[in-house]
Amino acid sequence: AAALLLAGGFAASAQTFRGTILGTVTDASGAAVAGANVTVKNQNTGILRTTQTTADGEYRVPELPIGTYTVTVEMSGFQTAVTRDVKVDVASEVRADVTLKPGQVSQRIEVSGESLSQIETTSDTLGGTLTANTVKDLPVNGRDYTKLIFLTPGISGSPDEITDSPGSFGVFSMNGARGRANNFLLDGTDMNDGYRNDPAINEAGVFGTPATILPIDAVEELRVLSNYEPEYGRNAGAVVNIVTKSGTNAVHGTAFEYFRNNALDARNYFNPVGQPQAAFHNDQFGGALGGPIVKDKTFYFADYEGQREKVGVVTLACVPTAAQIAADGGATNPVIAALLARKPWPAANIPGASSSDTGCTNPSGGSTDASVISPSFNDLSSFIAKIDHNFSQNHILTGRYFFGDSTQAFPLALTATGGQLPGFNTVTPTRVQLVSLSYVDVITPSIVNEARVGWNRFAEGFFPQDQSFHPSSIGLCAASTAAACAGSGPADSGLPIIVAGSFAQLGATSSVPRHRVDTNWHYIDNIAWKVGRHDMKFGYEYRRTSIQQFFDKDFRGKLSFASLSDFLSGTLNTGFAKSFNYFGDSTRHTFENNHGVYFQDSFHPFPRLTVNYGLRWDYFGVVSEKRNLMSNITSFDPVAQTVTLAQVGSPGLSRLYEPDYKNFAPRASIAWDIFGGGKTV
Repeated sequence: AAALLLAGGFAASAQTFRGTILGTVTDASGAAVAGANVTVKNQNTGILRTTQTTADGEYRVPELPIGTYTVTVEMSGFQTAVTRDVKVDVASEVRADVTLKPGQVSQRIEVSGESLSQIETTSDTLGGTLTANTVKDLPVNGRDYTKLIFLTPGISGSPDEITDSPGSFGVFSMNGARGRANNFLLDGTDMNDGYRNDPAINEAGVFGTPATILPIDAVEELRVLSNYEPEYGRNAGAVVNIVTKSGTNAVHGTAFEYFRNNALDARNYFNPVGQPQAAFHNDQFGGALGGPIVKDKTFYFADYEGQREKVGVVTLACVPTAAQIAADGGATNPVIAALLARKPWPAANIPGASSSDTGCTNPSGGSTDASVISPSFNDLSSFIAKIDHNFSQNHILTGRYFFGDSTQAFPLALTATGGQLPGFNTVTPTRVQLVSLSYVDVITPSIVNEARVGWNRFAEGFFPQDQSFHPSSIGLCAASTAAACAGSGPADSGLPIIVAGSFAQLGATSSVPRHRVDTNWHYIDNIAWKVGRHDMKFGYEYRRTSIQQFFDKDFRGKLSFASLSDFLSGTLNTGFAKSFNYFGDSTRHTFENNHGVYFQDSFHPFPRLTVNYGLRWDYFGVVSEKRNLMSNITSFDPVAQTVTLAQVGSPGLSRLYEPDYKNFAPRASIAWDIFGGGKTV
């Protein structure tokens, strides 16, 4: 309780995307050297940070941008000790202990940081880190960074990855945690789709194809964490902490293009010779450039990646032939005649088609007489830009913007509820934007404050490919309802689902049109404070997620005909759930406000022993709707089998459910460098 009260008196934060260099300075006898000057300098950007050792000879420099550093220790009566090539990774601590030798300060002893321990000696966090060098050398299909996560120990794939809706159970599971319980951060701020809790960038659109891409050439490091300290909250699963590249004093750039073409591919089994080969053209291209605006002070980095993909999705379809239609007397209903004039079914192209209108057969024993190629595409562009500015060695500002935009078209569902025929695909426009600002203020060498704010917006819709078609154009609506079919809203366009006997469905899948916009605000602020052997951190975090969506399932309606004859005459099958049309207001504006506070301490009773402990409290706000368009069951009569609903905001129901104020999470661990060499911890 005292820790939480103390945390309230400080600005504080969580989920650092930077790193820390710490260590102990001793003399040749092993005694601590107090008051030594320690300078940490980034070898690529010239950023400097200075501090002094405590009475116990310890020093700690937190919130360092990831990169390679030189650590210089100076003390009167001793030679200057220089440790080069100290690698700082995302959300990690690297220990650089120094032993000073008697002599003049002008004398220098240099050692390489490559000799430092590669094992974390101060924490028990599990996971793994992928660096830019590792990432660029790996052949990743589709240049999708999420596939790199599976290289981390403890990661296993989600079971739904074999379906056409990846992400339904989460992208992956770490150490048995729920796949939907992961937290994605980009440069330390929120990168989650608040609706599905999948990563907003590279989230699958349709058929598991990423709707936007975080350029791999823009990833400096990717770290996956579990079993973490109190500064990490929101989720109980893994934390995916991604840091994008920054510019340096040297100008660096890359350019690439990858191309795949069906000219080198074998035919799909159901795409026989004599039919045009299903297309597969995938072109990914882009480039990156980074460098200085003002040397040692201001840097830029920008990266663009595009993808243009054209695919022919091969499926099998049962379609009526002209002979079958003629045998059944042709279309006697004028609406059906107008529909058939649009040629909604492709021509049969597999020999041996049945003349019966109850099904299709072919010599291979299938249930189809047409091999159908549905033209699909994926056009996307992603851009990311980053600026780093050093006001001084004690004040650093970082800003980053990501923009991703795409349009995809695929047959969304190859089942009885999906439209597999050409012209009835699902078109999915997606736009993702993320903004992040971070400001580091070194108040004193032992007190460092960092404030961070992030905003992300994920907008994605699913619409019928024939959304420009209005049913009234073929007289499908009665005069009294023609206005409703004139295209006055998203549900008033596109052909209704039409099922005629066992023939392939006309119209797009029943779940379109639908659309949602997720907006997430994320604010965190922290103070890291070194007091003697204690490295304390205080944190506060605020998140707001709002989701605007409509889901007009079956709003286009469904027309069912028992046979081809009934279809041609316009005789509807009106049995239960055969022909129907839903309507109403499915638009909802939901939101949730979340707060988190934490305190943690890394106590070093001895140089080789670290005791980590702390406490976090989270409050996850009650989900609300802007217009109170939510309800809940207030009573249930088991005899009459009736329920009573109360709308939120009514006297009987002030909110959807009661809030939980008891989310306390104490954590503790010990890290012991057993032999002092950093090889066994």
